[in-house]
Amino acid sequence: MPNSSSVGKFLLLAFADTWELQLLHFGLFLGIYLAALLGNGLILTAVACDHRLHTPMYFFLLNLALLDLGCISTTLPKAMANALWDTRAISYEACAAQVLFFIFFIGAEFSLLTIMAYDRYVAICKPLHYGSLLGSTACAQMAAAAWGSGFLNAVLHTANTFSLPLCHGNAVDQFFCEIPQILKLSCSDAYLREVGALVFSLSLVFGCFVFIVFSYVQIFRAVLRMPSEQGRHKAFSTCLPHLAVISLFVSTGLFAYLKPPSISSPSLDLAVSFLYSVVPPAVNPLIYSMRNQELREAVRTLLEYTIIQHIHL
Repeated sequence: MPNSSSVGKFLLLAFADTWELQLLHFGLFLGIYLAALLGNGLILTAVACDHRLHTPMYFFLLNLALLDLGCISTTLPKAMANALWDTRAISYEACAAQVLFFIFFIGAEFSLLTIMAYDRYVAICKPLHYGSLLGSTACAQMAAAAWGSGFLNAVLHTANTFSLPLCHGNAVDQFFCEIPQILKLSCSDAYLREVGALVFSLSLVFGCFVFIVFSYVQIFRAVLRMPSEQGRHKAFSTCLPHLAVISLFVSTGLFAYLKPPSISSPSLDLAVSFLYSVVPPAVNPLIYSMRNQELREAVRTLLEYTIIQHIHL
């Protein structure tokens, strides 16, 4: 039986069987990818250039946009190339890199969403302590902790997964390399070590989720006690986008990994994985810009300045 040392490449799951449908998928992926690049790029530029947005909340939003760009760039370009060139192959090294970077960006993003929940909790429930609890040094340290924990988690899982012997071929039932699909190719008694690591990571994710829920229970209690309708509206306008992003991120991920095997099929797995790996990075900028007037104004100013400069040139 072949093992990991003899596998030179993996075969990813194709979205379609015909060339015309593959071209259609390529066009769809390209549109989504360009929308994600534009949306997250605008947020990055607006936050970096507008001094009014140099606050902890927007600093964390800038980091979220970077992670979203990294996450979608890990999966979609290879899927587009495979659709355009009518191939399914990905090299062993590229597959390992996909697993590493995808877990890195996803893990760091969830840690950052947890930190952003803490930021909103302090801003609304402890406003007098906001400056001391979320100074520039503290924000930088928290962001570094999110990125660092995501990287260490990714290295642990990637090393564990790709040290396993592969006994069941090299066909991955997914449009990108992810750990559950790689584990299906491993020997039946060899994957328990990685399953243990996955259970540990899921326990940490559950702890973060409980913290987020607790933070928002306290936030909504504080908001509903506000005497001013304008104050309530402002608080909700900064919290609801973050809550929507968390809900989209968690619900799609949970459904992908916890759905009952009885409803599992390659086409459903493909659709669900697309929802949790591609849709959130593309939709997050839209969610944040819809409810956030400061961000909308900064983006509008940036676009107007760019158009004026282009006209003068």
